[in-house]
Amino acid sequence: MVRGDRAMSVSDPDQSGGGILLVGNPNVGKSAIFSRLTGKYVTVSNYPGTTVDISRGKFVTGDVEREVIDTPGIYSLQPQSEDEIVTRDIILESPGATVVLVLDAKNLGRGLVIAQQLSEIRVPFCVALNMIDEALAQRITIDPKKLGEALGVAVIPTVATTGRGIKDLALALEDASIGAIPGRIPDVLEEPVEAIAALFPDDVSRHTARFLSLGALIEPGSVPKSMASRLGPGMDGLLKTARWTFDREFSMSLSGMVSAFRQREIGRLLAAMGYGEGGGPGGLAVFLGRLATHPVWGLGIAVMVLFLVYLFVGLFGAGVLVGLMEGGLFEKVINPAMIRLSDLIPIPSLRDFLVGPYGLFTMALTYSFAIIMPVVGTFFIAFGILEDSGYMPRLAVMANRLFRRMGLNGKAILPMILGLGCDTMATLTARIMDTRKERMMVTLLLALGVPCSAQLAVIFGMLGSVTFLGLLIWIGVVTAVMLTTGSLAAKLLPGQSSDFILELPPMRFPGLKNILVKTGMRIEWYLKEAVPLFILGTIILFTLDRLSAIDALRRFMEPVVGRLLGLPTAAADAFLVGFLRRDYGAAGLLDLQRAGQMDGRQVVVSLVIITLFVPCIANFFVMIKERGLKAALAMGLVIITIALSVGGTLNWTLLRLGLNI
Repeated sequence: MVRGDRAMSVSDPDQSGGGILLVGNPNVGKSAIFSRLTGKYVTVSNYPGTTVDISRGKFVTGDVEREVIDTPGIYSLQPQSEDEIVTRDIILESPGATVVLVLDAKNLGRGLVIAQQLSEIRVPFCVALNMIDEALAQRITIDPKKLGEALGVAVIPTVATTGRGIKDLALALEDASIGAIPGRIPDVLEEPVEAIAALFPDDVSRHTARFLSLGALIEPGSVPKSMASRLGPGMDGLLKTARWTFDREFSMSLSGMVSAFRQREIGRLLAAMGYGEGGGPGGLAVFLGRLATHPVWGLGIAVMVLFLVYLFVGLFGAGVLVGLMEGGLFEKVINPAMIRLSDLIPIPSLRDFLVGPYGLFTMALTYSFAIIMPVVGTFFIAFGILEDSGYMPRLAVMANRLFRRMGLNGKAILPMILGLGCDTMATLTARIMDTRKERMMVTLLLALGVPCSAQLAVIFGMLGSVTFLGLLIWIGVVTAVMLTTGSLAAKLLPGQSSDFILELPPMRFPGLKNILVKTGMRIEWYLKEAVPLFILGTIILFTLDRLSAIDALRRFMEPVVGRLLGLPTAAADAFLVGFLRRDYGAAGLLDLQRAGQMDGRQVVVSLVIITLFVPCIANFFVMIKERGLKAALAMGLVIITIALSVGGTLNWTLLRLGLNI
């Protein structure tokens, strides 16, 4: 099949003009360059058909306005994760776009893999050689002019945090060109790549067809959906034969061979231009970075950091700020005013819809703005500080060993920390995991065993009345259930787990402006993503209450609570209300304890169940949004089964042992 080297199609964006795509590894400063180019007018949305966030803005120079897209951080355009698939597809679907490849001047090796691949598919690009100041501080030998000559494209030294080089980068956009790095692959793969490339339609350039064919060999499902449907029926057969032949002849993985081959090519290029370290001491930032990942000292630092985050988010955000907003502003000012105004409405059902137990103002908006927003707002500030300082990836490294036992990697620590503030928002941040399987597992574990800060405060209050043994039993049972569930989910859920590859940026003092901008963007995201779900959940609860469905469910639960779990039947109300708001469920159990209706054994059993029980309705709707209705319902059923089974078993065990709790 004959093709030209150029094709005016989505798969060969070799034209002038168009948008600007920022591409690069994680933590190389893409977002900072994006902010410098676009200013404050930014929109964040999901890439169609995925849960991957894409930031878009406008770059204006003279009378010309160009769209700027900040793509997810990646390590390769031959994708093995959803982020990498999205970035590659954006590039292929953007004819005429100019790619700005953002490189970390301190670690060119990984970033130049993407430069190789952009050259292979003949996409015009230029390079922002970012963090050049930190490279020079570490006495790394680097010559931007020689690098540009080797790559065949413009290379602009930048310091995105200060704006250095951004004007030169803007001018270089007009001179973007196709890279000169040869797109070579191991000789053993030439024949199968050519055979697969021959199946692609004529309107796909030869370069793009070869690139996608190699990607299909590495990850069979990586061919863009829009193109896969146009390929001939022989595709699967060729892929299976080629992979079987390769696996029989070589002990290393195909992706490992390709990666090693590319790195050797890049190593020769860097050696030729004299790139390397000059023996600099690195300074305090390097020392702190190493200390943060030390097996002993790093663990102590991680515990201290997490404790400080809990104090700021769990106590100040969920305690002080929520108290001021909910107990002060909403309960004393806004809601009383709305109730007085609603008295003017002659229709009782409409009044109840606005200010009743499941009212739009008294529940949905109070919950969204007075209870959740202070928690997520303080968390976003803390998250921004950890992110901007460079500590966040190091925290993930320290947590990796623990999460590996649950079939995940260290990145899962991030949504888990947010879950201690608000499980609803934490479920949204599960998007940072690389594969669908890992996102499902994080969502399940968050809903199963991570209590939000408001619920956790009540739980600790109740545990204060039982023995230290009771506290250990609660911690031990919940931890064991999380580890067991994670391990089983890793084995039973379809799909693959990702490798734990994480770039460690240098430690630096966080910039106040960056933190405020990021926090503002994330709060805007919360208002758009989560608040509508709280409103929808309130409307459904109002409808169920009008239909007496909530009372019917309560009567159904009472026998299970009394006979299986050994609790007062009134505890059924607490579990039911816990689905509306997790802290209200725990508060219901606290009332029973204070009334003397539960002994120490019942307190521990009830707290284990309320911790493991179904998430609040807002979180459940986010689970539907992120994972789909079937997956959310399945997880809900699994969680209810686990909570009741563990609670019943624990009750039976404690009764038989006769422990004094």
